[in-house]
Amino acid sequence: MLEARDINVNYGERVAVAGVSLRAVPSEVTAIIGPNGAGKSTLLRALNGALELSHGEILLDGKPLRSFARRAIGRRITVVAQEAELRFPVTVMEFVLGGRYAWSSTSAWGFETERDVVITQEILRETELEDFSARWMSELSGGERQRAVLARALATEASILLLDEPTANLDLAHQAALLQLVRARCDEKGAAAVVVTHDINLAAEFADRVLLLLKGQTLAAGTPQEVLTPELLREVFEIKVLVDAHPVTGAPRITPVHLKRAGN
Repeated sequence: MLEARDINVNYGERVAVAGVSLRAVPSEVTAIIGPNGAGKSTLLRALNGALELSHGEILLDGKPLRSFARRAIGRRITVVAQEAELRFPVTVMEFVLGGRYAWSSTSAWGFETERDVVITQEILRETELEDFSARWMSELSGGERQRAVLARALATEASILLLDEPTANLDLAHQAALLQLVRARCDEKGAAAVVVTHDINLAAEFADRVLLLLKGQTLAAGTPQEVLTPELLREVFEIKVLVDAHPVTGAPRITPVHLKRAGN
């Protein structure tokens, strides 16, 4: 389990995250939502140990995160970013296999063991990328590329997934497919996932818990039903919304209410 306790993160004199607490629990998806500049991505980077805290503590299985070596953290926590940074051409197979790096004893490609290859092939099947394994990453569509980024993260076998806007710039079908993969990893293998997203309805549908941030602080935390209320959403996003139940899943469904202009 990954736990943040009353953490602050500063950029110089500016406080980006203030007094935030969060628990990433096995088999659960936690969504972090809020307006631009609320501190969502900063919080996610802090959870991975990439940012220094000015106050508070982050614990990994009860031990301070700062006490772990970076490779040890890489075996337990994996990050899914919006875009993959590719310094040279690689195939999908090579890219996903790179997720096994944290388990290797070398610093370059060529480290892979038979187990690494087997795990990578299983992940490619799981993410429906098996037929793309020999394709160059640069040849993939946006949805295929983002699936490959998730596949690389899953190949680490990390028990904690941190996802920063993983569905940005994807169409509706690819958004749902990607989050279904994350949900399945939590349900079937007991992973814990923390997802930063601007899509409130996706958060309502896939998350067990929601953390609502405003100006770097926690405005509300709890189940989607507890957090995604008209009053809280209007306070954060400054727009009137209608919240009802999804007719199939029963999850909260959020619809912005756009008032008609006078004379229309």
